[in-house]
Amino acid sequence: MTWLAWRQVRTQLLVTGVALAVLAGYLLLLGTQIRAGHHDAVASGSALREFQSRFQGRVYLLDALLLVTPALFGMFWGAPLVARELETGTHRLVWNQSVSRHRWLVVRLAVGCAAAAAVTGLFSLLLTWAASPYDAVAADRFTALLFGTRNLAPVAYTCCAVVLGALIGLLLRRTVPAMALTALLFAAVQVAVPTVVRPHLGTPVHASQPMTADVIRNLSFLGAQADVEGLSAPNAWVVSNSKLLTADGRTVDLDRYHGCLSGQFDVMAQCVAALDLHVDVAYHPGGSYWRFQWLESLLFLASAFALAGVALWRIRVA
Repeated sequence: MTWLAWRQVRTQLLVTGVALAVLAGYLLLLGTQIRAGHHDAVASGSALREFQSRFQGRVYLLDALLLVTPALFGMFWGAPLVARELETGTHRLVWNQSVSRHRWLVVRLAVGCAAAAAVTGLFSLLLTWAASPYDAVAADRFTALLFGTRNLAPVAYTCCAVVLGALIGLLLRRTVPAMALTALLFAAVQVAVPTVVRPHLGTPVHASQPMTADVIRNLSFLGAQADVEGLSAPNAWVVSNSKLLTADGRTVDLDRYHGCLSGQFDVMAQCVAALDLHVDVAYHPGGSYWRFQWLESLLFLASAFALAGVALWRIRVA
């Protein structure tokens, strides 16, 4: 049964293997270039921003490719896994032999998940290695794009996507609609988890952040009502922050604050900093990164097992 399952995905494996070999060669080349560029930037002492901008486009493009890889496996490997058999009627040949429906589905899911996870894992391993000097300079590995494309998380995403696709194919019994729905649902999951679930996988640390001129210059938004957006810290994940507060914890006097919001941005930053303000911040420190990786990976793997359980229950009446 396992041998048959491997034979049924051999064409997919061959095409994916060729694509992965080409991608691996490029990642090895890119990793060498990034390390050479980082060495030169550190040696010069003042070119880290230029180093980051030089490789940002290529790293982001690879991040985007890896981020959609689990959904692609769910569409093209998971959705047809059962739907194609039901659509063409070939499932009857297997189920009328000595192999039970449950065993047939378990083997198909195990082989599909193992192969897809191996491909995604190698992609993630090579990208994590290649981009590691860049990531160290960027210091933002908690962002949705980087967190979902490094280390363990992509492998767990892929297993979940493949099982989700198989379950949807089993329910719809049509390959193309199952592929479309798998892509749609898993895209929704990839948006919902970083914004709704991930912040609650750990208890944030609370602190006070003085609003110096340098901090203000790096904000993405400074509003007329003393709102602050885009506050960041190296390798940390800021999940919330207050409005601009005075030393005694009250919201800044808006008349004094508005008096600074004119002229050049650098002058404005200096003026606001002179008001001796701070914000209260809730954040996850960089040291909790691996805890989040493990917890989110276990969450997706548990979801994959739960979806597989539903599929095993449903296939009894397929």
